[in-house]
Amino acid sequence: MSHSDKAATHGEPSYVWRAGQQRRLEMVLAAAGERAKGSVLENGCGVGMYVEKLAEAGGQVYGLEYDYERAAEAAQLSNLISNAAGEQLPYPANSFDLMLSHEVIEHVRDDRQAVAEMLRVLKPGGRLALFCPNRGYPFETHGIYWRGKYRFGNIPLVNYLPRGWRDRLAPHVEVYTRRDLGKLFEGLSAKFVERRIIFGAYDNIIYRWPRVGRVLRAVLQFLERTPLRAFGLSHFWVIEKNNHE
Repeated sequence: MSHSDKAATHGEPSYVWRAGQQRRLEMVLAAAGERAKGSVLENGCGVGMYVEKLAEAGGQVYGLEYDYERAAEAAQLSNLISNAAGEQLPYPANSFDLMLSHEVIEHVRDDRQAVAEMLRVLKPGGRLALFCPNRGYPFETHGIYWRGKYRFGNIPLVNYLPRGWRDRLAPHVEVYTRRDLGKLFEGLSAKFVERRIIFGAYDNIIYRWPRVGRVLRAVLQFLERTPLRAFGLSHFWVIEKNNHE
């Protein structure tokens, strides 16, 4: 599989730790509380950057990655890495205090099953911190297929097309409204602790044009506190497994 094919089907993991990753880590840790010091799983760990950073909070951090090459690279940082699919997690029920799913469920074959599996392996009272793409964002960040060829990059307005048209252009990746995401949890033993939409950190723009990029970041992250957050990059949800499980 070529690098572009892998990027299309599996997404691109974090390779460099920058402000955007740090911000999201801090959001996860704030939502986790003392759970971060327990048993932790990053479901879809890429090359292991969040596994390494989460371990600094004092917990026992496991990582699971579907792509074998990335799992092997992550295993150089930790001996608690597994190579498996998110729809069939290789862990017993009620195993983890905290789980991170960072921009992963949009790539799995069955997102409903993947969500059910994450809740299965959480302990009662455990929390899932979930990031995934917001359909309201004006760009499809995973590229599109056009005339049989994959076009990498941020493609404008694709996600505003009717669902059928949108899915023809981007069959390799899902995108979610708040309602879409809520449906994945229907009938499951979970409660929503936090449901937000956030903008990105725009580190690449800041690297090229520091002043413009920092202004853009400040303005867009301010908009998270306004109704214009509907146009944000990602959903950030915190879901807790019910204690009666």
